[in-house]
Amino acid sequence: MHKHIDWDAPGNASVTRHYASDKQHEVQPHPGMMLSARYQGMVVRVEVEAYREDDALSIGKVAALIDTHGKRHQTHGDLSVGDVVRLPDDKRALEPTIEDEED
Repeated sequence: MHKHIDWDAPGNASVTRHYASDKQHEVQPHPGMMLSARYQGMVVRVEVEAYREDDALSIGKVAALIDTHGKRHQTHGDLSVGDVVRLPDDKRALEPTIEDEED
């Protein structure tokens, strides 16, 4: 059973937006691929188990929950590492860069 998640909008980190003018370099998700999204301010990494092209939707397990400081968590809100989720392409996000604390 898949857990329903209200993903955060990816904003400027949107994968769809990033590849809008460069379709030849966009890669369709496939089993084993790691995708990222945002959920309540956290970065969520999802390992793809299946991709439904007709729905532009990846299905996979949550592999990591990472806060804005790069710290990993086992749970956040209603989401836990190991949960099976659906991740629409329009909610996929590029990985953030973690800024150096000295800057």
